[in-house]
Amino acid sequence: QVQLVESGGGLVQAGGSLSLSCAASASGYHMGWFRQAPGKEREFVGGISWSGGRIYYADFVKGRFIISRDNAKNTVYLQMNSLKPEDTAIYYCAAKGGTYENRNYVVPIAYDYWGQGTQVTISS
Repeated sequence: QVQLVESGGGLVQAGGSLSLSCAASASGYHMGWFRQAPGKEREFVGGISWSGGRIYYADFVKGRFIISRDNAKNTVYLQMNSLKPEDTAIYYCAAKGGTYENRNYVVPIAYDYWGQGTQVTISS
């Protein structure tokens, strides 16, 4: 069992920035960030392979969000810039074993472990 703990959520004005962290209790997993707004399905935000060599983003965050990881700390980060009110959601990190390719990383069911989520609220 892998434990994932997100931190860094909060309230910020539109145009501002937030940085989320996800600390894992084990290493060697590909990591994804998802979000879920009220009344909506959980959606893929971005992901990073276990080595950090491959990083993927949803179109709606390209150029605004940056994913990185520090394997020495078993931690993955989501730097969110130029935030918009529509970015308001609960943000989750998730860990996936196996392969990380051919868009198998965009579906929540592909992930093995999930964090508890952290609320991000963007005011207009």
